Amino acid sequence: MRQIWISKAGEPETLRIQEAPDPMPRIGEVRIRVEASGVNFADILGRMGIYPDAPKIPYVPGYEVAGVVDAVGQGAPDFREGDKVFAATRFGGYSDVVCVPYKQVYKRLDWMTAVDAASLPVNYITAYMMLIVMGSLRPGDKVLIHGVGGGVGLAALDICNIVGVETYGTASPEKHAFLSQRGLQYPIDYRNKDYERVIQDLTGRKGVQLILDPAGGKHWPKNYRLLSPSGRLIYFGVSSMALGKRRSLLDTLRMLVWLPFYTPFKLMNDNKAVMGVNLGHLWEQTGMLRDWMGQIIAWYDEALFRPHVDTAFPFAQAAEAHHYIQDRRNTGKVLLLPKGEGSGSQERGVRG
Repeated sequence: MRQIWISKAGEPETLRIQEAPDPMPRIGEVRIRVEASGVNFADILGRMGIYPDAPKIPYVPGYEVAGVVDAVGQGAPDFREGDKVFAATRFGGYSDVVCVPYKQVYKRLDWMTAVDAASLPVNYITAYMMLIVMGSLRPGDKVLIHGVGGGVGLAALDICNIVGVETYGTASPEKHAFLSQRGLQYPIDYRNKDYERVIQDLTGRKGVQLILDPAGGKHWPKNYRLLSPSGRLIYFGVSSMALGKRRSLLDTLRMLVWLPFYTPFKLMNDNKAVMGVNLGHLWEQTGMLRDWMGQIIAWYDEALFRPHVDTAFPFAQAAEAHHYIQDRRNTGKVLLLPKGEGSGSQERGVRG
């Protein structure tokens, strides 16, 4: 098998392809021949050496794959060779062969492509957890999605459109036309405008019920101020720690300067809630995750959404995939295709 390793902490060029023997599934596992692997910001933080949950470098990153089962270990019911599946992997997903506990594996619908399936586990479960489970999203709510053009952001927008809410989203201006077509009602140019002032103007200074924040840093206090009474602010990342492509103590210190301190008394008096989401700490909650994914698959089955895959890179261009995300060029999901090696260029617009 081929795997992409983070050889050392640093820039994307530290990613290396290595060959290894195919693994054999252990008890309770299935082996998957991978057709597509998801690329997520956690992979980038791990490559930079600033992701606390990552294994010690060197390691193989990757949280999600889609492919075909080609071997089934003992104690893995309901799966057989030839099943088309997708799976959540706790690292190791940048491989063309993976063994995964069967409880983390989902069967693909007959009309679900590998590129669609590999886009579901991280982005859509994260968005579902924030909006539906923790955010108590209701029709008519006002929702601010930061980084709405990214993978989680677009997944959140899809769910908001299904529920029927009023959506605000920050994104670079070149993405606004696409996002409007996707259903975003109020795209906001965060580079040239103060989104806090824009939203206060749009809402008559009433604020919004729910905010999804992947950045942290200086955005923490601004987002808290934008919450209406009973509003919920949900953190799911600290991308402000990764403004460059190498680990930076200065970026970390800048983030810490803005670290908020919410006392129980303040939250009670303000009638606001602050929450956090880290999907990587839910791996043992397989029953809960399967319930959430069941609803996501049902929505897919009803054609209520389709993931937007911006770009799929061959394995040989994994470094370019990381550059592409960190340069904020992607709108939606970025994937790696093991069989794409040799194509010589990324495959744009796989799914629109």
